[in-house]
Formats: sequence, C-alpha cells, structure tokens
Amino acid sequence: MWKEEKDQLRASFQFADFAQAFSFMTEVAFACEKLDHHPDWHNVWNRVDIILTTHSAGHKVTEKDWALAREIEKIYERRKN
Repeated sequence: MWKEEKDQLRASFQFADFAQAFSFMTEVAFACEKLDHHPDWHNVWNRVDIILTTHSAGHKVTEKDWALAREIEKIYERRKN
C-alpha cells in the first residue's frame, strides 16, 4: 500500500464517495494528533492521497512515518467496506 520514494511515504486511498473519504480523513486526523505527527494530504471527491515525511528529521522517512502509516492502514481497512 505505501510506497517509499524520494524520502517520502506515499499512498492513495479510494472510497465510494466524498462522505466516506472525508470521514476517513477525520478519523486519521485524530490518529495524527495522538501520534503528534501530521501528513501532507490531498482529497478529491472519493480519493485521499497522503504523503508522510518527518520535517524535523530533514524531510526523511522515520519510524514516526511508519507508525502513522500503520495506523492509517488500520483505519482504512475498517472503513473501506
């Protein structure tokens, strides 16, 4: 699901409609706050594109990114159906 390239983790998530995509983003936002790590992300209708990198580590991928990526995957697995 996640692809690491150019010091970033990237993934795209697709849903049935905008409401499901936005609901996913809302739940992800709470996980981000809990982990104190925040993504660069973009939403168009039913798709959410997420980029993770650790700004304080010189924009490199760190364990913080992988931890958030795992949480995002869990949220997606619960919501995609």
